Amino acid sequence: MERLKSKVRDIPDFPKPGILFKDITPLVKDPSALRLAVHQLLHPFLGENVTAVAGMEARGFIFGSLVAWELGVGFVPLRKPGKLPYDVQTVGYDLEYGSAALEVHIDALGPGDRVLLIDDLLATGGTAKASCELIENLGAEVLACAFVVELDFLRGREQLSKYRVHSLLHY
Repeated sequence: MERLKSKVRDIPDFPKPGILFKDITPLVKDPSALRLAVHQLLHPFLGENVTAVAGMEARGFIFGSLVAWELGVGFVPLRKPGKLPYDVQTVGYDLEYGSAALEVHIDALGPGDRVLLIDDLLATGGTAKASCELIENLGAEVLACAFVVELDFLRGREQLSKYRVHSLLHY
């Protein structure tokens, strides 16, 4: 994991003063590091009958679609409101300073689907928890949640206590 950690750079005071942003851009730019990250994200779930991978906008699309490709299953995008063209299911959630929502097509998942949720970062857990709720509202099962980076000090894992959580890098 040290190889992957070396590809995550710190950006101080982004997006606002006092925040130390973990930038994964160097990791996704490096083909061998990206391949290693994708392999490490999916490895614990090989043989577990994953039927779909879901990822949250936007960086979850990068890792989620690659994991789906490697597993040979479809990818389900979880998007910000107003971005999907068909009938949607919506879940709202609270952020540290406000609120947000995610949407999914109502026919994207259903009973019998076993979904691996993928994102680049687990921070407070609000987005991931809302994503799990969205998946379950369609009748699907959340098999697990997997992240490239977890900010342990924000305790987001606690929001996901009823799910299996797998993170590659811990800060």
